[in-house]
Amino acid sequence: MNNPETQKSLRYWQWRTIIVTMVGYAVFYLVRKNFSFAMPGLAAEFSITKTQLGLFLTLHGIIYGLSRYVVGIITDRNSARKIMSLGLMLCAIVNILFGTSDFLTRLIMGIKATAGDGAAIASVLVYIMGMLWLVNGFLQGMGVPPCTKTLTQWIEPKELATKMSIWNMSHSIGAGLAIALCGWVVMPHLGVDLSSNATVLSAIGSNLGLETTDPKVIQFAAHYGAWRWCFLIPAGVALIGSIWLFFNMKDSPSDVGLPEVVGKKKAIVTTDAEKAEHNAYVKKHVYGNRIIWTLAVANFFVYIVRFACLDWGPTILTENKNLSMATATTVMLFFELVGGNLGMLFWGWATDHIFHSKAHHTSLVCMIGVALCVLIFWKMPAGTSWLLLLAPFMLIGFFIYGPQALLGVCAAQHATNRASATANGILGIFGYASTLVSGVGFGYVADHYGWNGTFITVAIAAVVTIGVLATIWAAKADGYED
Repeated sequence: MNNPETQKSLRYWQWRTIIVTMVGYAVFYLVRKNFSFAMPGLAAEFSITKTQLGLFLTLHGIIYGLSRYVVGIITDRNSARKIMSLGLMLCAIVNILFGTSDFLTRLIMGIKATAGDGAAIASVLVYIMGMLWLVNGFLQGMGVPPCTKTLTQWIEPKELATKMSIWNMSHSIGAGLAIALCGWVVMPHLGVDLSSNATVLSAIGSNLGLETTDPKVIQFAAHYGAWRWCFLIPAGVALIGSIWLFFNMKDSPSDVGLPEVVGKKKAIVTTDAEKAEHNAYVKKHVYGNRIIWTLAVANFFVYIVRFACLDWGPTILTENKNLSMATATTVMLFFELVGGNLGMLFWGWATDHIFHSKAHHTSLVCMIGVALCVLIFWKMPAGTSWLLLLAPFMLIGFFIYGPQALLGVCAAQHATNRASATANGILGIFGYASTLVSGVGFGYVADHYGWNGTFITVAIAAVVTIGVLATIWAAKADGYED
């Protein structure tokens, strides 16, 4: 490893691996977070309530969290490259089916597509969409565990927080791309009173190739096309991405003839003796490790805040703060691409250079910032300039993406590279179990008590996270010395 040529080659492959896994996981987001921007169109065409939409988010999140755990166990024993590329391809196929799910429903029910038939097929369509989105949730779990395993094979522990935070930008990049694509597809057809605007009626009808000026027909056609493309276009990108990922991702340094960075390569466990030894190691460093479980609980509350902004952000900004969909899309992009990415880069660097690689310390500081920014954003009245709303909302992204990235880093450090995917699988279960609150819970509260109740819930989640992380303040930076 001291050979200059070996070091140079290792650095090249490290950064190549980071970039390849970043791109791969960002594409997973295109076929997951597209649903948030399709929600207004689905509600308009099929009269689906916020509670029902929230239930979609909740069930998807729970099955995704369970999948990350199951896939984590499988990934620690198998090829991360094969699991990740296969998962992305299957997600693309499910998104194609989701984008054409109303065709399938009408075919099953024997109903032709006409204006106003949304309510007639809604009851059956909700079940079909729900089942497809559950399948997508499980397949999405094939994204993070392979990345966690691969990066802990390629990166030394002392550099892991910085470089995994760079990789974690894939979350914001992917979500930002989904926001830009889907927001700008859906945006032109939302928030317009078609029945009283003849100019808009004529323009939209012409763009859609319609000869009629009936507002109901145009309203139907506008939403009908918009939400569908939020699934079909990302699916096409994901299909191409899965093939690219299969041929460009490398599991470990030894796959390209380089020495392993930490210990020996643990890619595939086959014999009974290897399985027994691996199970004993995982039991000690993951299941019997109090730090892992504490991080998992903290992750539950962190994800309540994150999903409140990411999944409900467009709806909150338009309904509670009176922004247009175009402006809400801009604010969401700043939340993800500016606040989120700058936050991950800065807090990852700060962990290794200020907090001595103790990611749990950094995360606690970040959650204090989250709590303050949520309070400020909540108290800003409807009608406030979007530029003023942008500052606290973007800062929520800056702070929340610190622990979103670093809790996983901390878990990987304490589980070590031999069990990092399993440990992050546990954090995934807790993180996505949060959709019980941020999904159907938020939808129910918004339907019955307004948005103030949801803001109170988010603020409480931030404060509880601070308390949970304080209980492991004295913990070491990693578990490699055990």
